[in-house]
Amino acid sequence: MRILFANPNSSVSVTDRIAAVARAAASPGTEVVAVTAPYGVPYIATRAEAVIGARAALELLAEHGSGCDVAVIAAFADPGVGGARELFPFPVIGMAEAAMLTACMLGRRFSIVTFATAMEPWYRECVDDNGLSQRLASIRCVPGGFRDINTVQEEKGEELVAACHDAVTRDNADVVILGGAPLAGLAGAIAHRVPVPVVDGVAAAMRQAEVLAALRPRKATAGTFRTPDAKPISGVPEPLRKAFMRD
Repeated sequence: MRILFANPNSSVSVTDRIAAVARAAASPGTEVVAVTAPYGVPYIATRAEAVIGARAALELLAEHGSGCDVAVIAAFADPGVGGARELFPFPVIGMAEAAMLTACMLGRRFSIVTFATAMEPWYRECVDDNGLSQRLASIRCVPGGFRDINTVQEEKGEELVAACHDAVTRDNADVVILGGAPLAGLAGAIAHRVPVPVVDGVAAAMRQAEVLAALRPRKATAGTFRTPDAKPISGVPEPLRKAFMRD
């Protein structure tokens, strides 16, 4: 099977990290295709940035989705996942959604721990959009800036571990999710230091994508995620125009 990881952030180095974690989690014979948005911000942290990322995600799926069994939108809080499910014939998974659903299978209440305070409102809305607010123990954001998105794991590693412990001891979290594509791979490195399961969104999405690929679900022809009627559209790349026009 072939799984597309579409990073709607503009950081190629983050895409490389995502791809490495996805390939490590994949079953033998699964091919991982990882692509990066050609524009936008290095990491999405706000609602406004997520709007730009959502468009980038649709463009990436339109350009690279052909021949893939499942696509993963590889940014936490899943910009564009709803529109992608409408538009494309293959299943589309959100990285945050995959992490949260995995966490719900490991415990009653989960916390999200991340590296920037700006993400908290957007992440909270993502939890609510997925109908999981009653399962959320907390969202803990490590304060302060960092030098480089590529080294944020190293720069804030100890603070992130401390935040995981606070989520458990103060918020009664049964599971901790590390939020944000730049933290891909960190869960495995710190799992032995946190007294509850720690979920990596990329690894969770990889395994869930394989399950969906094996199940081969049909594309909806009814309901809210049915394929939209064809409509002329201008000012977008040709692959996305064809997706809207059904060319």
